[in-house]
Amino acid sequence: MRPGGRVRQAGEAAGLTVERFITLDRELHGYLVEHSSFRDGVTAEVEQAARDMGELEEMQIGGDQAALITLLVRAIDARRALEIGTFLGYGAISIARGLPDDGKLTCCELNEEYAERAHEHLVRAGLADRVEIRVGPAIETLQGLGDGSFDFAFIDADKTGYPEYYEQSLRLLRPNGLIMLDNTLREGTVVDPPTGNEGTATIVELNDRIAADDRVDVAMLGIADGVTLVRKL
Repeated sequence: MRPGGRVRQAGEAAGLTVERFITLDRELHGYLVEHSSFRDGVTAEVEQAARDMGELEEMQIGGDQAALITLLVRAIDARRALEIGTFLGYGAISIARGLPDDGKLTCCELNEEYAERAHEHLVRAGLADRVEIRVGPAIETLQGLGDGSFDFAFIDADKTGYPEYYEQSLRLLRPNGLIMLDNTLREGTVVDPPTGNEGTATIVELNDRIAADDRVDVAMLGIADGVTLVRKL
C-alpha cells in the first residue's frame, strides 16, 4: 500500500495497543472529498477564488470539512446558526445548505471586502436569503445577540479571539447545541508549541480548558487543521 494510505499499527508485532489513524496525502484527501456531498459549480468557484489569493488560501476550509458541516447542521435540525469569521463564504454556504428554507445564519466578518465577496458567492449558491453578514468586530455582534437562541456555531477567525468567541457562542447556544472550532491543531504544533506564537499559545490553552469544561461534551477530530466539536449540556 502506498505511503499514507495504511492505518498505523505501532507495536502490533509486539502485541501492544494498536494506534488506528490514517495519514492523508493529497491523492487520498481528494478521494474522500470527491466521495462526500457538497460538490457543485459554486463550490469549485469559491475554492478557485481562494487559490487565486495565494497564501491567503489557507484561511478557507476544505471540502471534507464543508461536507461535515452541512451534515451536522442537518443532523441536529438546526434552524438558527452562527459563523464567526466568514472570509469568502465557503463555510457560510456549507452551513446555510444544512438549514431549512426558513432557517437563518448570522455571519460575523471584520473585513468588508471579504463580506462582499462572501455575499456574492451566497447569491450564486441561491442562499443569500438565509444569511445575514454583519461587518465589524465579532464580539460586538455576539454581545448584541440573545442567549440560547442558536443551534449551531462555527468559529474560524483570529485565534487570539477564540476564548471569548467560545464563551459567547456557548452563551448563545441552546442546550444540545453544537459548536465547531477550526484550526485547533495548528498544523500539529499544539503538541510542541513554538515560542512567541500568541495564536498557537491561545489555542493550546483553550484546548485544555474545553477538554476540562464540565458544561460541554467535546470531541477533537483530525480533519483539516484540527476540528473540535462541542455539545452544550
